[in-house]
Amino acid sequence: MASRDVAMGMIFLSQTTVGFLGNFFLLYYYSFLYYTRCTIRLTDLVLQHLSVANSLVIVSKGVPQTVAAFGMKQFLNDFLCKLVFYVHRVGRGVCIGTTCLLSVFQAITISPTGSRWAELKPQAPQCIGPLSILCWILNMLVNTIILQIVTGQQNRINNTKEKDLGYCSAVYINNGIMTPLYVLLFSSYDVLCLGLMTWASGSMVCILHRHKQQVQHIHRTHLSPRSSPESRVTQSILVLVSTFVSFYTLSSIFILFLTIFPNPDLWLVNTSALITACFSTVSPFVLMGRDPRISKIYYACYEWNRKFSKLIGCL
Repeated sequence: MASRDVAMGMIFLSQTTVGFLGNFFLLYYYSFLYYTRCTIRLTDLVLQHLSVANSLVIVSKGVPQTVAAFGMKQFLNDFLCKLVFYVHRVGRGVCIGTTCLLSVFQAITISPTGSRWAELKPQAPQCIGPLSILCWILNMLVNTIILQIVTGQQNRINNTKEKDLGYCSAVYINNGIMTPLYVLLFSSYDVLCLGLMTWASGSMVCILHRHKQQVQHIHRTHLSPRSSPESRVTQSILVLVSTFVSFYTLSSIFILFLTIFPNPDLWLVNTSALITACFSTVSPFVLMGRDPRISKIYYACYEWNRKFSKLIGCL
């Protein structure tokens, strides 16, 4: 086994481990807030769905890439290849949808009174749960086409045009008018979500800028310059959206290269897979780093352990 393959395998293994643990801790953290009835935000439900989708992307992409990098190429049969790529596509689609939903909801939440979006504030909290479930159902239905395209290496057909994906193969199926419709459906979903994210992010930046200008005189009176909870949540979502758009753009470029080249090199396939899982790996740490409730819970647990240890020492 070449040293380059070992290095790539270790990179995939590290990314998978760190990303899965980060999303698991984030999901556990939001579940802890819910069951202990601590301070809960309306966006926490969307972030729970995002954590689950991130975990699916990391596991379905990172684990097979790690095993393949260590030399096992044909370890997945036809059923597992279809399952792995289907789960990855569903998780990726839910990541896009939930990030879009998160940014649009926050833009509606902080919209000033009198704007046309302020009328949606009463209905927005009730729509979060159904829209999140709808996002899962929509992606599970749309991505069934993956079950026809992806096949295992053991089931390769010589008279069919195929593309080697490392541990699985992609079969080009000519279904007449259905193939352009599937491409249009996939691309329209991504374009719609990215368009809504761009609009929501731009709206939030404008609202925060106007709010900062309106309260500048407060900062000159030696009052606390700390921003409001709504502003901190908005800034966190803006960081999350910008992170997503950056990694999504890079991932789309590499996917385009994979589509154009008939027989892409292995380094291109591995780099594309690595970048595809970057957002799912980084996003939980971005969210945890900007959520002040985590430090409060950590401090409370530390104090509880200190008092418990002191009590045990006195017995």
